[in-house]
Amino acid sequence: MSTQPTLAFIGAGNMARAIMGGLISNGYPAEKIWACDTQLDKMADLQQQGLNTSTDNNAAVAEADIVILAVKPQVLKSVAMDMAAAVQQHQPLLISVAAGILCSSLEQWLGGNIALVRCMPNTPALVKQGASGLYANSRVSDVQRSQTEQIMTATGIALWVDSESQLDAVTAVSGSGPAYYFLMMEAMVAAGEKLGLSPEVAQQLTIQTALGAAEMARQSDVDPAELRRRVTSPKGTTEQAILTFIDEGLPEIIAKGMQACSDRSEALAEELGK
Repeated sequence: MSTQPTLAFIGAGNMARAIMGGLISNGYPAEKIWACDTQLDKMADLQQQGLNTSTDNNAAVAEADIVILAVKPQVLKSVAMDMAAAVQQHQPLLISVAAGILCSSLEQWLGGNIALVRCMPNTPALVKQGASGLYANSRVSDVQRSQTEQIMTATGIALWVDSESQLDAVTAVSGSGPAYYFLMMEAMVAAGEKLGLSPEVAQQLTIQTALGAAEMARQSDVDPAELRRRVTSPKGTTEQAILTFIDEGLPEIIAKGMQACSDRSEALAEELGK
């Protein structure tokens, strides 16, 4: 018999499916996973993989050691309040991947006295290259922390932060970060076309260059600033581009944009938590 904890995913959308798929790929027993959503027919493929499926959140909570809240933030309050009695009775670990909902709000909706982890994932989790920030309240045990890591590293890396407010910074860096790189790639493709490349060649070169640079940074024993210096020869072609970016204020623009992202994350938490 498997000693793995039983998991219940409340919500079976893209992020939940990414996590479930990663777990199954890593050998997690399908029969230990429950997937809940409003329509059974939309989960037929999950059932075929051996997962348990249900439209009854409370029934799944009754079976679970760990409950992953993966519904949209706008509906989480009603979902949480509907399952509060079952959570209080069975006392599972709760992991929320709903952006912007504070622990204090979740604890209130779920009746209090719960072990709770907030997670800020990002969309590259869909291709197992995700980056998640994790924050645990004081009721989460060391074993539950380890279980949370096992779940979230199924889609990439998962790093703990010391305070819940730091999840706003996680949102600014990695949660929203993929869009920053997509914008940079979009601009590079357009510039490549303007310089005479076909759209197909410009796009392929841009994407492969982004992939290669990220992999070099991941494998390197030095930071990105040093890697940049190493490929920027004095009076060379790269230096001219880098100097232009700096003169035009690119570092300041990035810092300003990420601050705006963090500020909006904080404001949304207040709006959604009411």
